[in-house]
Amino acid sequence: MAFSVQRPSAPLGAEIKGVDLAQALDERTFQEIVAAWREHEVIFFRDQTLTPDQHLAVSRRFGELEHHVRQDCCRPGYPEIFVVSNVVENGRPIGSRDAGLFWHSDLCYKEEPSRGSLFYAREVPLENGKPRGDTMFASMTAAYDALPASMKKKLAGRFAINSYVHGYYRDRNSGPRRQLTAEQMSKTPDVAHPVVRVHPDTGRKCLFVNEGYTTRILGMEEKESDALLGELFAHLYKPEFLYRHQWRVGDFLIWDNCSTQHRAVPDYALPLRRVMERTTLTGAAVTAA
Repeated sequence: MAFSVQRPSAPLGAEIKGVDLAQALDERTFQEIVAAWREHEVIFFRDQTLTPDQHLAVSRRFGELEHHVRQDCCRPGYPEIFVVSNVVENGRPIGSRDAGLFWHSDLCYKEEPSRGSLFYAREVPLENGKPRGDTMFASMTAAYDALPASMKKKLAGRFAINSYVHGYYRDRNSGPRRQLTAEQMSKTPDVAHPVVRVHPDTGRKCLFVNEGYTTRILGMEEKESDALLGELFAHLYKPEFLYRHQWRVGDFLIWDNCSTQHRAVPDYALPLRRVMERTTLTGAAVTAA
């Protein structure tokens, strides 16, 4: 299957043209798409029409899928499909209404963080014909490469704590969230990861701290840790490391959770509806740089 890759004027992100994901991909085409994903860190396909089963089929070509800890936000009958939506039906949210308001990478708080995420746009909010609810992506490889040598040396061998509980209760804009159950909390204990990790496929060094879930750097006093994290966050999200995706219905976007972070732009509200569905690839233990 012939396709083309069009890259925007950003350090990451590329559009794949000429591919219908509802059709089975031959192995050569699939491997070329994987190579594009590794190179560009975020790739997307416009104008896709996928059933939930087709979404799963495409996702499974890339690897094993996670069952999200919040099954109340998953599509009924599809524990691998996590719904991100502001829609309420019969008095109940159909998905997570306020996910991703702070910079993060998916499942960074797990012992084996996610390898990647595959996001399908079913409904996109429009206001005066303009899409709302963009997603911002930041390249953690570009951000690391741009650090001064003194900072790279300072971070070498350091570990930081990532906490699901911290991020869960911070990441909201629609009032208090439902309390986590004891079982949910037992499945998501705090975990220490290297501040700088090695990408398992490309071998590139990536920064692996984020404002949503990272709480402290080990081996430092609280004030020193807070100051260093603040300095890193100010660096990570500079415009020169970013790509902003403006969604259309039918977009299928894949991002790398090792080498990127992302954040939602919450510039819409009901009656403007947004319905997105995400599958998440399992990962492996993080390798320190």
